[in-house]
Amino acid sequence: MRIRSLRKARGWSLDNLAERAGISPSQLSRIETGHRRLSLDQLTVISGALGKSLDELVESPDDSDVVIRPDRDDTRGLTTWVLTKDNGPQGLTVAKMRITDPAGSVTPDDFGVHPGRDWFTVLSGTVVLYLGERVIRIEAGQAASFSTMTPHTLRSDRGPAEILCVLDHNGERSHLHT
Repeated sequence: MRIRSLRKARGWSLDNLAERAGISPSQLSRIETGHRRLSLDQLTVISGALGKSLDELVESPDDSDVVIRPDRDDTRGLTTWVLTKDNGPQGLTVAKMRITDPAGSVTPDDFGVHPGRDWFTVLSGTVVLYLGERVIRIEAGQAASFSTMTPHTLRSDRGPAEILCVLDHNGERSHLHT
């Protein structure tokens, strides 16, 4: 919560903001220090008194709501950046993946099956899609879409490859939380 920092940036005392918001200074002090839960009604009047939107008032004080940090899985040769938060539109997840495991290193245990469809586009490099008995090369600028009920796995060809993928709930569980 950014109430204290926004109040101080305006040069206001606790009493100034409390008076403008119509609450007691002691109540405002407990809200600012986190010793009192804030109701939506209080949040609305405080944001109005500060001349800020509700979003600006509850904005994260650090960069955790802006910076997307990678999740590295060295055993699978995969680095993932999940680009949607709290399920994207219509329950879809968008992620960027960097694949470093080379083609040819596939074992039967590498193949996954789950309900739904996967879609991806290759941003750089070449991806080898193992789809059942088929081996399909997808170059940068190309895309692929397939039923995930067919056993499948991805590998890179001749160096790392990066993809942008759209996954439904089942795909997210299978590919990102394995």
